[in-house]
Amino acid sequence: MITSKELRKKWLDFYKDKGHVDIGAVSLIGDGETGVMFNVAGMQPLMPYLLGKAHPKGKRLCNVQGCMRTVDIDEVGDPTHFTFFEMMGNWSLGDYFKKEKTAWTFELLTKVFGLDKNKICSTVFAGNESAPKDEETAKLLENLGIKKENIFYLKDNWWELEGTVNTPCGPDNEWFYPRWDKPTHPGVCDINCKCGRYVEIGNDVYMQYKKLPGGKFEPLANKNVDTGFGFERMLMFLNGVTDGYKTDLFTDVIAHMEKVLNVKYGDNEEETRSLRIIADHMRTSVMLIGDINGILPSNVGAGYILRRIMRRAIRHAKKINLVTDELTEIAKIYIEKVYDEAYPLLKEKESYILQSIKAEIDKFNKTLELGNKEFEKVVAGIERKNAFMRTNPDFKAENVINGKSAFRLYDTFGFPIELTCEMATERGYTVDIDGFNEAFKAHQELARTTNAGVFKGGLADDGVLTTRLHTACHLLLAGLRHMFGTGIEQKGSNITSERLRFDFNFDRKLTDDEVKQLEDFVNFAIARKIAVERVELPLKVAKAQGAYGIHKAEDDEIVSIYRIGDVDFQICGGPHVKNTSELSKFKIAKQEAVSAGVRRIKAVLE
Repeated sequence: MITSKELRKKWLDFYKDKGHVDIGAVSLIGDGETGVMFNVAGMQPLMPYLLGKAHPKGKRLCNVQGCMRTVDIDEVGDPTHFTFFEMMGNWSLGDYFKKEKTAWTFELLTKVFGLDKNKICSTVFAGNESAPKDEETAKLLENLGIKKENIFYLKDNWWELEGTVNTPCGPDNEWFYPRWDKPTHPGVCDINCKCGRYVEIGNDVYMQYKKLPGGKFEPLANKNVDTGFGFERMLMFLNGVTDGYKTDLFTDVIAHMEKVLNVKYGDNEEETRSLRIIADHMRTSVMLIGDINGILPSNVGAGYILRRIMRRAIRHAKKINLVTDELTEIAKIYIEKVYDEAYPLLKEKESYILQSIKAEIDKFNKTLELGNKEFEKVVAGIERKNAFMRTNPDFKAENVINGKSAFRLYDTFGFPIELTCEMATERGYTVDIDGFNEAFKAHQELARTTNAGVFKGGLADDGVLTTRLHTACHLLLAGLRHMFGTGIEQKGSNITSERLRFDFNFDRKLTDDEVKQLEDFVNFAIARKIAVERVELPLKVAKAQGAYGIHKAEDDEIVSIYRIGDVDFQICGGPHVKNTSELSKFKIAKQEAVSAGVRRIKAVLE
């Protein structure tokens, strides 16, 4: 048996002994240069160096890198799929090549992990019209002691960046091992057998060619090695389990839910699926919020993915009668026990992570209460229509939730379209996605023209600057709530053409660091060029979606709310700018006490 902490240490220690530098894990969030929202592979952050840029830490590197994929999120709930996962990697940037790498991988698998060399299988590139068969790697593997009959040539053993030219590429060498000894189909039960006996445990990519226009290749002067071994998969394999949720990455979380619910993991298929979804999605949520470039749930971009993941976990918690407050307890297990050594930043941000999770839980609980009722109304309407039409001899039951209804659930009740689809599937219905997209586009066009009407009209210069400072007030309050919690409220404000004055409940003076953090929060929102959108909703619905602010309306009364991306959603009559880019640099000029428990900030746009 091997723990996750032991596996992580063995991998890094092995390659550090071979002269590699542990470069640590970089942000899970895409940096904008790679063209993706999240890092989806361990080598992705190293792409500039694999393409020729010199790495500041040398030519031999290793790490264990967190990755994030949601392309198969619907599969999460089975024993082997995860949204967050880790890749164990090591790289040679123009240093060693095939001879050293095949020997080191073989040594790691047999000497460190104790695998039987006679059971190891390996695949190499079979060659094509543009690049030759990789007989060099096959010969090296055979010389190390891998049986010749366990070495397979495959055409798919090739790596390159799709759609590019003048970039490195080359053959890869994949490593396999059987999960059980006895062949399922004697004589033909090798790595190509569909029985699942053999599992791929990692691969070494040899970037030895340069990809040219026209599908041709030429040898590279400086050759690279890119190694990737799946952390969760290897941990499963070394512990002799086929269920990833039975490794110590998840067992404490699963045990906590078993105890709270008085259930046994594995006894009930649907219940077990929910336990896995909760365990996976809460781990991912902790990692995304606690990342060095951490994000928060929102309705756009990466924040929308996080919101979808968190709300899916919340819904499955409710499905198995797990009190949603337990989700923060699950988050604490990941922060304090599972990843305390590997990701110390999580511990530093623990209170922030837990507070953010609780805020989203509270917000979604309100959304679910209203949205579930609306969903049931939609389903009931379809069922009534079906019941009425059954007397018709040409009757065909309708089982589609139309696009307008799905969009209303999204726009008015905060239901992500994926959640509506998932709930519909559970009830035997489908959703008209094309109709939803049409309704969404129509809404965007209406919002665009409405904003144009609100903001056009020849305001004087002073009037425009008041407008800009009004939006800055919203960002300031959002920053205060982000730093000190949602208990912070506006107690008064005054805006002139020169400055804003904002009063809020707080019992002490902000430190210099807090002032700087607050300024940075506002200025980052300005730099992001976020659209400011005005929407109108019944007060009860707006509050369920997370809107806040000063209001005197009744629950069913329509109110005006201004949404600033994932930063702020505040009840307000306006006016505001159309985009945060219209604001200049935000600067806090002064802070002072107003009365007991109330502070005042004066700020300007420089």
